[in-house]
Amino acid sequence: MANSSGDSRDPLTRPSTFSIVARDPNTGDLGIAVQSRFLAVGAVVPWAQAGAGAVATQAWANTAFGPDGLALLAEGLTAQAALDRLLASDEGAAHRQVGIVDAAGNAATHTGSACMHWAGGRVGPGYACQGNILVSQATVDALAETFEATPGGLCDRLVAALAAAQAAGGDSRGQQSAALLVVREGGGYAGRNDRFIDLRVDDHPAPIDELARLLVLHKLYLFPSDPADLRPVDEALARELQAILARVGHYTGLLSGVYDEPTRIAMRTLVGIENLEERWREDAQIDRVVLAFLRNRFGQ
Repeated sequence: MANSSGDSRDPLTRPSTFSIVARDPNTGDLGIAVQSRFLAVGAVVPWAQAGAGAVATQAWANTAFGPDGLALLAEGLTAQAALDRLLASDEGAAHRQVGIVDAAGNAATHTGSACMHWAGGRVGPGYACQGNILVSQATVDALAETFEATPGGLCDRLVAALAAAQAAGGDSRGQQSAALLVVREGGGYAGRNDRFIDLRVDDHPAPIDELARLLVLHKLYLFPSDPADLRPVDEALARELQAILARVGHYTGLLSGVYDEPTRIAMRTLVGIENLEERWREDAQIDRVVLAFLRNRFGQ
């Protein structure tokens, strides 16, 4: 697709949408939440890199703003300086909408004069909100105010902000897709990358609700155990676990109430099959979240 400057090599598309980019001051996590009446918006708008920042590129989106913006942030430019640099080299800046937050929590937003009404943005401590083709400014205000007022982790605050923005009017064309991206150094699967949360709803009548449902599952399967949620495996619990393991065919021993090696190996197998390995313990403790899951799925 050719862009407004006539260069067909520059990837452009038109995700008119609302989004929020933000930094968690407690953890340093960086993230983006976005919703649009556009197929697979998560493949276009959100870009983030741990230790650098986060970028949302939308309206007549210049997707090069994602990697180029992160590179500038990684060099140490502030959110505003990176945004200024991106816009200065783009002949189509009037058609772009961009939100950026850097690793220090500085935020900036841009809405080009040619973006379709209603379009605008808002910056607050550690976040930037923006949207175009919205019912009204109330959508962006709801993003900002809900994000500031909601407790909890960054992912919960971002999804709550999306839901409030939709309730305030949202995209004037309706809903189709949503995405949540949160990065943390070593926060990805098995600690091998920074993609702490990367969830996308590509085509759904209620994409924000579906995104919230997926976030619950992500926490179950991929969040590490909270030390406060660990419970020692005592005799009664060991016997209950042995009964579950026997019922699903992973344990053939006695229901002895002893959390011995055969029991532990059988537990490790079942936990792996159920994709709960991020919460697995090699010692004689069990995550209460895992226990609740096993009781609900296999208990009698």
